[in-house]
Amino acid sequence: MPTLRSSSSPSSVSSPLRRAAGGGQRGLSASSSSSVNALCGDRDSDPTSQGDSGSLSADEGSDFEDSLRRSVKKRAAKRPLKTTPVAKHPKKGSRMVRGRGQKDSELPASDLFDAVKAAKSDMQDSGDYPLIAPGPSWKKFQGSFCEFVKTLVYQCQYSLLYDGFPMDNLISLLTGLSDSQVRAFRHTSTLAAMKLMTSLVRVALQLSLHKDNNQRQYEAERNKRPGQRAPERLESLSEKRKELQEHQEEIEGMMNALFRGVFVHRYRDVLPEIRAICIEEIGSWMQSYSTSFLTDSYLKYIGWTLHDKHREVRLKCLKALKGLYSSRELTARLELFTSRFKDRMVSMVMDREYDVAVEAVKLLILILKNMEGVLTDADCESVYPVVYASNRALASAAGEFLYWKLFYPECETRTGGGRQRRRSPRAQRTFFHLLLSFFVESELHDHAAYLVDSLWDCAGSQLKDWESLTSLLLEKDQNLGDVQESTLIEILVSSVRQASEGHPPVGRITGRKGLTPKERKIQADDKVKLTEHLIPLLPQLLAKFSADAEKVAPLLQLLNYFDLSIYCTRRLEKHLELFLQQLQEVVVKHAEPAVLEAGAHALYLLCSPEFTFFGRVDFARSQLVDLLTDRFQQELEELLQSSFLDEDEVYSLAATLKRLSAFYNAHDLSRWELYEPCYQLLRKAVDTGEVPHQVILPALTLVYFSILWTLTHLSGSEASQEQLLSLKDRMVAFCELCQSCLSDMDSNIQEQAFVLLSDLLLIFSPQMIVGGRDFLRPLVFLPEATLQSELASFLMDHVFIQPGELGSGHSQEDHLQIEQLHQRRRLLAGFCKLLLYGVLEMDAASDVFKHYNKFYNDYGDIIKETLTRVRQIDRSHCSRILLLSLKQLYTELLQEQGPQGLNELPAFGEMRDLARRFALSFGPQQLQNRDLVVTLHKEGIKFSLSEPPPAGSSSQPPNLAFLELLSEFSPRLFHQDKQLLLSYLEKCLQRVSQSPDCPWGPVTTYCHSLSPVESTAEAIPQGYPRSKKRRTEGPSRRQREDVSSSQEESLQLTSVPPSPTLTSTAVKRGQPLRSLEEVEEEGRSAPQLTQRQPLSGNQRSRFSSPRHFRTLLNPSGRGLGTRLTRLSLMEEDEEELEIHDELSEEWQDTDKHSSPSEHGLDLLDSTELNLEDF
Repeated sequence: MPTLRSSSSPSSVSSPLRRAAGGGQRGLSASSSSSVNALCGDRDSDPTSQGDSGSLSADEGSDFEDSLRRSVKKRAAKRPLKTTPVAKHPKKGSRMVRGRGQKDSELPASDLFDAVKAAKSDMQDSGDYPLIAPGPSWKKFQGSFCEFVKTLVYQCQYSLLYDGFPMDNLISLLTGLSDSQVRAFRHTSTLAAMKLMTSLVRVALQLSLHKDNNQRQYEAERNKRPGQRAPERLESLSEKRKELQEHQEEIEGMMNALFRGVFVHRYRDVLPEIRAICIEEIGSWMQSYSTSFLTDSYLKYIGWTLHDKHREVRLKCLKALKGLYSSRELTARLELFTSRFKDRMVSMVMDREYDVAVEAVKLLILILKNMEGVLTDADCESVYPVVYASNRALASAAGEFLYWKLFYPECETRTGGGRQRRRSPRAQRTFFHLLLSFFVESELHDHAAYLVDSLWDCAGSQLKDWESLTSLLLEKDQNLGDVQESTLIEILVSSVRQASEGHPPVGRITGRKGLTPKERKIQADDKVKLTEHLIPLLPQLLAKFSADAEKVAPLLQLLNYFDLSIYCTRRLEKHLELFLQQLQEVVVKHAEPAVLEAGAHALYLLCSPEFTFFGRVDFARSQLVDLLTDRFQQELEELLQSSFLDEDEVYSLAATLKRLSAFYNAHDLSRWELYEPCYQLLRKAVDTGEVPHQVILPALTLVYFSILWTLTHLSGSEASQEQLLSLKDRMVAFCELCQSCLSDMDSNIQEQAFVLLSDLLLIFSPQMIVGGRDFLRPLVFLPEATLQSELASFLMDHVFIQPGELGSGHSQEDHLQIEQLHQRRRLLAGFCKLLLYGVLEMDAASDVFKHYNKFYNDYGDIIKETLTRVRQIDRSHCSRILLLSLKQLYTELLQEQGPQGLNELPAFGEMRDLARRFALSFGPQQLQNRDLVVTLHKEGIKFSLSEPPPAGSSSQPPNLAFLELLSEFSPRLFHQDKQLLLSYLEKCLQRVSQSPDCPWGPVTTYCHSLSPVESTAEAIPQGYPRSKKRRTEGPSRRQREDVSSSQEESLQLTSVPPSPTLTSTAVKRGQPLRSLEEVEEEGRSAPQLTQRQPLSGNQRSRFSSPRHFRTLLNPSGRGLGTRLTRLSLMEEDEEELEIHDELSEEWQDTDKHSSPSEHGLDLLDSTELNLEDF
């Protein structure tokens, strides 16, 4: 694309435009706009954008009119350039249009500028404009606006486009507006200019095609023999070629003006929407008119913008590049750009925005397909881990990249017979071998299900080739190792699950809500196909891998995804018999929980009465359970009769109990009456301790399932009172056994007993009679205090312990620590459920809450949810529990360290952090929590002074440092409540012997938190020794009276948003604030609403006298803070103001009818203090 041949100003386009602008200049007023609103004052010079713009110089008025005036002055002294895009041979009509434009340009230009100025003032007042307005109608407007620009150029492409006047003026207008400070002008004009540029590119492309056609016609005519050659046609074609050349030059001039005047400045605009428009349009120019635009001088703009900080801009860059790299013809011209920006494109695979990362991976796929050898192995290895990403769109894109990089070159052909080769067994075997190699050798993940899901969209047909998978597994000479066999079985199960259920594995996020009818039809067909194929082969697979528990467990899970009705409809009962035989052999052979659970669940799926083969399956189940129970009875008798068992006998008994426990979980084995023998076994274990630990664990689970199955039978029908009482006796006896096991030496037994006990207590809690089951009331059981105490003690010993530091997370020790953390979280969750359902006393929650801050990383989410639920149940009780938690921690620390230097210990700092976190949990509802916070402070003051100091000693009370913890809750108080608490603290301190020479630091800190001023010495209660401070010189009275309204606004409530400018008449009239004496005299009846806020130096000096502090301590006193706060609160919510007024009146009445001097008010008495009123 040729360079600009006009002046350097982007607005200088054509001579008619200069003449029109000259007339417009005369119509404009001489003054320019002075300033713009802060909302619109964002330009491309913002440091957060991709660079500093050169669109405006420092002396420019940053407005359209000003820049246009300056450009008009420059153009007035120059002649029109020869290269301006003006038609050399305009038509007569066009000449008349230009003449009218010269004649009447003054008035339309003046009207245009007046309209622009009026629109500018409107846009400054409001930040909304059509392009960003919400709603479908405005979105439709944006599309119609772009279509209008396109249609305008299309209609003018044969006449007015080359006239020189309308299009040049339009370009000049858009260029000027795109440089405006008003965001609406800049955004709208940039969109119009870029769409105009796109339309001009299409016109230039058509001109180029016409020019090429004309050249071919001319060459063909000239190559004819002299007798056949037509001179008139040659002359016509020559004139046509000149006309097309002129038109092309004019179009290129317009495009140059738009590109240099708009795009070069706006592609780095501060507004991301504008930058995105520029990048999107330049991408379309490169695709449609690659001859002129697909050069490094234009590609660099996209490359630079790949580093943009906004998601939408990066997304437009990648989409523009995808359009370029999708064509092999264009990629040949992108080699330099690719070498320069390849690293950035590869790194964008890890972009924090998922949609950007998805587009980056798709772009790399195109580079991989169309530019061989560009992506190195290191580049590809940075994409491979993304196949295990949690976002399914990103993982699927990475799976497609993996397919094209590793699988396609080996499994596909580029010839005509490629489809047949892809379906060949050899190609399928190659595919699965490559898949195994990648999963095993990369060691990126432990679960192949996520790899299968990532490849499902691009290689689903290969993954659904269950014939090849099963043949590989059943071959005798497949040359697969143990790890490869396990991985191949996992791939088989994952592909079957994906085809049957149609949703990704657990933890992978997908934005889809459901399947389409077509997808559901494919899913049903796949389910039938896999069932028909795997039913005959499943017994063979079980027989081959029956000795390996790691391989048998996933094979048994295949039954979850079968269409089991095919056993009946296709007459496959013989394969069912073989499967049941293999299942029995597997259960008898293995004792691993995963295998037993999978086998019990598979048998449960087959034991449905709706199937015709239910009788056969039920008979097989009875045979299996009879075998296990007979073996259990024999082994139990040997254990009860003999005092010693060898390891083989103990292992056999434990394995039998594990098998029975796993099947009791899925099947009702009540008719085999396993409760009594298991209870006897547990009783002997508790009484004598001679039963091995590995036997106790499954025995506990067996008894637990027995109780639950009995409860299920009784809940389904009206049970007799005798049956209910018998069940309750069993449950209580089992709870006693579990309680005894909590003190066992083996931690596994303790944790298992705690889990079963917490579950049973929750099931048999008062919640069981909800929903019309009042007949189960005799079964309700509440634990005694001793059991509750033991449960809390277990929690302290097994949950709130400091674990070791985790390493990289890949070692065996790290995995073990993570599993232990999950187990501890499970125990804590069980205890918290007992609290929330009323099984345990709510005060026991303090044992959990006091560890909130210390174990926040491990259990913070559980404790926070528990705290929220407790507050929903009883807000008042919850606040008392929070205070109780702090008291317990303080008492423990006091007993360990003693009262000396307690507040300097690191543990005390942790308690302060916990108190701060508790205070934040009250939320912003200051008025709603007012009474709770005041009560919390009152109880905290009582606790801090509950124990007097030793007789004859000048030391502070041992609990006094608790006031520092209490100060963390002070920001949640209203100011009048702070004053009352200061008075309350003063009364309490009068009863404590104190030394006037040694101030107590905790009291000073607490008073400072309750004081509206920063000076601690001024907020100390009367009679308490004050620390000496140097007096600072305050301002004069005249300076004190000259207080600005901004200083007054700083005295507002912390929980209320900043109010608007004060509307008091005193402030409006400019009356100066009077002295303390005048305000005190006038404000005798005004309620105190002073809020605690940091004051400036002038304001602090006004509160620096002891007289003012006495006013703060006295509830009936009045001060300057009252007046200021009343002024600042006039803009608050009406309802909140009414509550404040009522509370103030109540306190005034209290002050009028009673005072400490007249009635001897004892502030330790909550009745006389009337705390319930606030």
